[in-house]
Amino acid sequence: MTPAPPPVATDEVELAVRRPAVGRRRTTPPVARVLAQRALQAVSVTLLVSTACFAIVQNLPGDIAFRIAAGRYGYDRVTAASADAVRADLGLDAPGWQQLARWWADLAQFDLGTSLVTGGSVAHELLLPVTSSLQLAATALALAVAVGAPVGVAAAWRPGGPLDRLTTVWVAGARALPPFLLGLLLIMLFSVHLGWLPAVGHGGAANVVLPAAALAVGLSGLFARVTRDTVAQLRSSDFIAFAETKGLRGRAVLARHVLRNAGVTLAAYVGAQALILIEGVVVVESLFAWPGLGHTLVHAVFWRDVPVIQAAAVALALLVVLINTVVDVAGLALDPRPRRRQVAS
Repeated sequence: MTPAPPPVATDEVELAVRRPAVGRRRTTPPVARVLAQRALQAVSVTLLVSTACFAIVQNLPGDIAFRIAAGRYGYDRVTAASADAVRADLGLDAPGWQQLARWWADLAQFDLGTSLVTGGSVAHELLLPVTSSLQLAATALALAVAVGAPVGVAAAWRPGGPLDRLTTVWVAGARALPPFLLGLLLIMLFSVHLGWLPAVGHGGAANVVLPAAALAVGLSGLFARVTRDTVAQLRSSDFIAFAETKGLRGRAVLARHVLRNAGVTLAAYVGAQALILIEGVVVVESLFAWPGLGHTLVHAVFWRDVPVIQAAAVALALLVVLINTVVDVAGLALDPRPRRRQVAS
């Protein structure tokens, strides 16, 4: 007689029954999860930033109606009667929460409202500044990465060599020279003395060269240093040594293993510097008369144009969320380990 099989514990039976169900469980892809999180973040950031800007502007010193009237008619034509007329026309006597609620209601309908000074559509007035700031930041980042990343890779391939030492000097010099001073030097050289490029203006491809170069010089040094340190650390790792022992040559190791792993770090750093560029180019925009978002925000604060201030601040905040989203998606594309952990779970 065949002996009966040993009894199986109840918890083992339940585990065996449940295991296929776990394998069939549908999981949210990492990219979709990132996009969902960033969408929620965009909504919350929009509400918080717009509320904070409204509260700050309401508590600034001076009569907001007088400032708006001065922006409309000029300081030499402003009277108490004109300021009172502006106050009554725009409903500035209403409680602050009612004004903010009206702006939220318009925003829920994707309407940014109208400018209190010009009377034009805020969305139309911000179209040129947003695109101009993005153009300037993208050009500066492209120049910085195109110059800094190859130099960093070459310097890391021969640590302590002449190029590595030259990169260190270049990084120190680029960071010590402020973009404002570098912009003045570029204007003096290429606009005044050589006459090759225009000093101010917007519209042509030549107008973006000098302001983008003023921002890109310092960033290129940073990108070179970050790339150099990352590549040097990767070259000393065990998996690179194993790839070389298999007989892979230097170019194959660089293309297959080093550059892709270094791209994860560099992509995150490029995203961080893009945030700094978009939010911190006011000085360079003013120097080169570049009609960017920061330049528009400064003028809106001066004239107390509340809808423009709120819309510009929300645009800056949403650009931050957008750049963070792009960096997260790029990191998932370059590094498959989060996707593999998702599948394994």
